[in-house]
Amino acid sequence: MENRKYIEVARESVSMYPMTGSDLSTVELQELLAVLLGRQATPELTGNLASKGIRTLIEMSVQELKNEGLTELKALELHSAFLLAKKFRSTGKADSRYTIRSPEDAANFLMDEIKDLMQEHFVALLLNTKNEVIAKKTIFIGSLNASIVHPREVYKEAIKHSAASIIVSHNHPSGNPSPSPEDIDVTKRLSEAGKVMGVELLDHIIIGDHQFTSLKEKGYI
Repeated sequence: MENRKYIEVARESVSMYPMTGSDLSTVELQELLAVLLGRQATPELTGNLASKGIRTLIEMSVQELKNEGLTELKALELHSAFLLAKKFRSTGKADSRYTIRSPEDAANFLMDEIKDLMQEHFVALLLNTKNEVIAKKTIFIGSLNASIVHPREVYKEAIKHSAASIIVSHNHPSGNPSPSPEDIDVTKRLSEAGKVMGVELLDHIIIGDHQFTSLKEKGYI
């Protein structure tokens, strides 16, 4: 009975969200988890999950969620909900032909999508002659270094989509967007390759926690 009351209170709180405006801080992560988990939800279980933070939760596998005490079905449902949220964040940006006129535009396009990821994601934005985004491709996931991020993989996507130019970007999970020597090395290699391929590298944007660094502005391109 106590469990049922806990879930009912959580459901009532979440159902009131549209009436409270657009501030997501008014909805507690623990309450959202209680609604998603349903009958399996307890204050202890949802509290433990919520304490990990959304950045960690959204990257957890089904097995990792099971290790926290979820059943196979609930772990899969929660994992699916996180995947749906990721999908929603990325949907429609390229289709709306977002125009990039500055490093800020590029950073704003990617910030919400990759700033909270726990691993580095190396992404290429493919642009037409009007600097409109025609495609976004994740090239690599993991620690960035010049031996792994090969220009061939980046420019293969650019050629496939007939891109006139590209902007590459990756996140720093630490939240600090300062470029590392590896970041600079990768940027210079991609810039040189772009000159040969006839597809200009316009910038390399490093995304941190609500901040970014443009390697173009730093003089590395």
